[in-house]
Amino acid sequence: MKQLIELRVNGDQYEVAVEPRRTLLEVLRDNLGLTGTKEGCDMGACGSCTVLLDNKAVLSCLTLAVEAQGKEITTIEGVAKDGKLHPIQEAFINHGAIQCGFCTPGMILSAKALLDENPRPTKEEIKEAIAGNLCRCTGYVKIVEAIMAVSSNQ
Repeated sequence: MKQLIELRVNGDQYEVAVEPRRTLLEVLRDNLGLTGTKEGCDMGACGSCTVLLDNKAVLSCLTLAVEAQGKEITTIEGVAKDGKLHPIQEAFINHGAIQCGFCTPGMILSAKALLDENPRPTKEEIKEAIAGNLCRCTGYVKIVEAIMAVSSNQ
């Protein structure tokens, strides 16, 4: 039986009728058309589905949509403002931290959550923050460099 829920995503309010077992990932992609959040393993192991829930990085494939009610949800579509890329997005481009791009939305959101909480992370703290995000292409070095470039440690 479907239940009507209200979600606040990227500053916009949505009313969605969902089955209580539906994940936030499914609702974002299927109901709201926000396909920047990627479905990878669907088991919480790859980080491709990372979004921010009240500014904390969460795996949307393991989060029920009903659990996100009353919280601010940020997807990759909500990171850029007024047509201008976020500094983290710019750094990923400038440092060659993007190859196939599949992991990039989750990486950027994990990096944003870290930098919002700790603007001066060490390399080890950056590595820990993105440890749940798997990348098959880059080897992580350029990703860490991009995040360091945006941090206040520069």
